[in-house]
Amino acid sequence: MRHIVLHGKVLLYRSRMMAYVYQRKRAKKTQKLATMAYENKSMSLDSPQRKLGRGKIEIKRIENTTNRQVTFCKRRNGLLKKAYELSVLCDAEVALIVFSNRGRLYEYANNSVKETIERYKKACAESTNTGSVSEASTQYYQQEAAKLRAQIGNLQNSSRHMMGESLSAMNMKDLKNLESKLEKGINRIRSKKNELLFAEIEYMQKREIDLHNNNQLLRAKIAENERSQQNINVMAGGGSYEMMQSQPYDSRNYFQVNALQPNHQYNSRQDPMALQLV
Repeated sequence: MRHIVLHGKVLLYRSRMMAYVYQRKRAKKTQKLATMAYENKSMSLDSPQRKLGRGKIEIKRIENTTNRQVTFCKRRNGLLKKAYELSVLCDAEVALIVFSNRGRLYEYANNSVKETIERYKKACAESTNTGSVSEASTQYYQQEAAKLRAQIGNLQNSSRHMMGESLSAMNMKDLKNLESKLEKGINRIRSKKNELLFAEIEYMQKREIDLHNNNQLLRAKIAENERSQQNINVMAGGGSYEMMQSQPYDSRNYFQVNALQPNHQYNSRQDPMALQLV
């Protein structure tokens, strides 16, 4: 009997729990339907965010305070979610700051909002400095180019005037100055030309003296060689005569000596001639 009572209590408890769970589910479902109905009502034709055409929403300020607050909460949460996804998926440094119309702050940063702001300021300063430097460089080069163009024009005009061209725009004073410049230039040119001519003449005179000295030296060497050759020939002729005197009288030897003697004399005559021709 006691077991039957306990079993009945358990069944009663279970039935009550099931009823409570059912009521909670029904309440949640009712709340969800009410929320959907409220959102549909806020997006009705009278709402500023009514759909236009193919689901496009007109973007302008929501006049209804309640609707504006609901939209702010939804869009803020979506924006924070997108910022988080961007930082995770793309490994990007993201910082998000949102102030509501009541001045309440909402922020998100994967690292630190302050560090991200400092990095942003530094990047902006560098880009500003780079832009200012590039602008200053551009202005400087433009000014230098204008100066160079003016100098080129002046040099071209001066060159034409030196050649006797474009003289119609010059007055008497300018012509006199040009004439004096040309005379000074001609005098300097003549002076330089005479200097070069005198230097060339001096060089040629020194060259002539050197050639004359070399010629005299060669003549002396030739004369010395001729004297040496004559001495050699005389010494050779004297030795043959002594050999002839020392030999006994013999008809064969006599004829042999006489036969050799003309060749000796011929050679003694030929050598000086050859030496003179050289």
